[in-house]
Amino acid sequence: MKRIGVFTSGGDAPGMNACIRAVVRASIYNDLEIYGINSGYTGMIRGDIFPMDARSVSNTVQRGGTILKSSRSDEFRTPEGRKKAFKQLQKAGIEGLVAIGGDGTFAGARALASEFRIPVVGAPGTIDNDLYGTDYTIGYDTALNTAMAAIDKIRDTADSHSRLFFVEVMGRDAGFIALNTGIASGAEAVLIPEQETSLEEVIGKLEKGRHKTSSIIIVAEGDDGGGAYEIARKVEEKFTHYDTRVVILGHIQRGGSPTCLDRVLASRMGSAAVEALQEGMSNIMVGMVNGEIKYTSFDKACKYHQEINRNLLNLVDVLSV
Repeated sequence: MKRIGVFTSGGDAPGMNACIRAVVRASIYNDLEIYGINSGYTGMIRGDIFPMDARSVSNTVQRGGTILKSSRSDEFRTPEGRKKAFKQLQKAGIEGLVAIGGDGTFAGARALASEFRIPVVGAPGTIDNDLYGTDYTIGYDTALNTAMAAIDKIRDTADSHSRLFFVEVMGRDAGFIALNTGIASGAEAVLIPEQETSLEEVIGKLEKGRHKTSSIIIVAEGDDGGGAYEIARKVEEKFTHYDTRVVILGHIQRGGSPTCLDRVLASRMGSAAVEALQEGMSNIMVGMVNGEIKYTSFDKACKYHQEINRNLLNLVDVLSV
């Protein structure tokens, strides 16, 4: 293998640039030519492919977002779209790919690798931390710290006015951000997709905490209660002790300079992805398990999801008294 490509796809995550940088520089270190692909699978179909060198990634390790841009491509979901993408890769002489993204990215990579026998190795870049085969995904730690810092500020104003805040964080299918920021910020309750929401339990916790000057409830966006606004409305009807407010943190959690943990994690994964391609591996995701690099097939990474630690849910209750 002499020439490989790297791209980012799906939702952006802090640390993606650190991973791109590692892929580029590890490729150069190992005498490989490295090409960037702009805008994920959309750019691959269009042939938006260009050579990169060490200077291409200078001063990027600390930047959020992705210098290669990202997108979601409906066309790539079709066999015809994937055929177009492969022809563009052939035209550019690319013999292997590093895909940085989440389960949707890996599902596309798996299809491309299987249909056209081009080796693809994935690096998990998603703030949701829900991918099977790694303890942490690129961007998760930064998103946690961003959400926690915002909630700390909300707590200040909640205390000043004896308010109840419902704070919605990202997590359409997974509650990792909600659960851990809830513990770190001293939330009275955490509502996540992995556990059915009981309005009675939420109100019960608030009743027990009437002595408090403020309360904060963290809601993952994918919670079955209908989101922070709907849950707040239902609670406000039955619990009038507090002046109630809702805050949606939204895409602020995706941005910002990555933490040290995310920069190191992304760098290790990017370098390991290049090594995996050189060793003839394909259809796998690079992960970090107990501090060591591990490889998981795309089949498993896409089929399974990392499980929530139920002990942490109990810890929320213990610490909210």
